[in-house]
Amino acid sequence: METIVDQPKTGVSFDDFVAARSTALWRSAYLLTGDRHKAEDLLQAALVKTWRRWERLDDRSSETAEAYVRRALVTTYTDWWRRRWRGEVPTADLPDAAGTSDESTRVDVRRDVLTALAALPRGQRAVLVLRYFDDLTEQRTADTLGVSVGTVKSQASRAIAALRSSPALTDRLPGEPS
Repeated sequence: METIVDQPKTGVSFDDFVAARSTALWRSAYLLTGDRHKAEDLLQAALVKTWRRWERLDDRSSETAEAYVRRALVTTYTDWWRRRWRGEVPTADLPDAAGTSDESTRVDVRRDVLTALAALPRGQRAVLVLRYFDDLTEQRTADTLGVSVGTVKSQASRAIAALRSSPALTDRLPGEPS
């Protein structure tokens, strides 16, 4: 009788993957949450979920593993939102930033973009982050979110339209008087 031996799975180790991709994944988590500390928590939760299933992944190439973690980021982010207590409302007024006017302008633009992103529904926000910040194709974005390409296109279109009409960004649009 012939014994069938499982072939060892090839690909990067979990430690190597985290060392190589954690900064880029943290940026995505930050854009989803809008908060550094929540982004760290979100990334950690997604990496824990991934680590638990790492040995069961058929293909542990860096690209496949990253897609798995991005999917975990989005689903964890969505789960957190569903469970979130909504009694606390953060203030819209931020303290003035110290520094040069160029630095001040950069901080203002960043705050306005994050405010506009935060106003989007979670699905639209996830599509924008994956599609335009992470530079994924429509197909990869759809695969990551578990939706159709048409949904990605329509969500991106609606999100961009919402950003264009966002009060936080209205003064920042090119060609418009400030």
